[in-house]
Amino acid sequence: MIIAIANDHAGVEYKTELCEFLQKMGHTVINFGCDQTTSCDYPDYARKVTEAIQSKRADMGVLICGTGIGMSIFANKQKGIRASLCDNVFSAQLTREHNDSNVLCMGARVISKELMFDIAKVYFSTPFSNDERRLRRIKKLEE
Repeated sequence: MIIAIANDHAGVEYKTELCEFLQKMGHTVINFGCDQTTSCDYPDYARKVTEAIQSKRADMGVLICGTGIGMSIFANKQKGIRASLCDNVFSAQLTREHNDSNVLCMGARVISKELMFDIAKVYFSTPFSNDERRLRRIKKLEE
């Protein structure tokens, strides 16, 4: 799987370690993130990930900021993006199974690195259930 990842200044360390983790899982990672801890604007980086998914250069994405909230708000305003802010493994599993989420958002100031790895592992290994009611609901989201 090709995963596009980006972060703002608050998520530099988490993004760096998550890139390595995802590569060890066998994924190809495209890093669109900020590499400095000086303040920057998260929409500039989130846009790169959403555009990569929209153009099919990436299959899925990860966005990391301080809380994950700003990134998820931005991403969900973009056509074809179903971003999910996850701070636990159960939500990561269900958003993939039920919503076919294609962007995982996390907060570097909210969760531990260990939890980030657990969430990412479950998120990227859980398939969409692809049943009729889930497809119907996703279609309504797209409308």
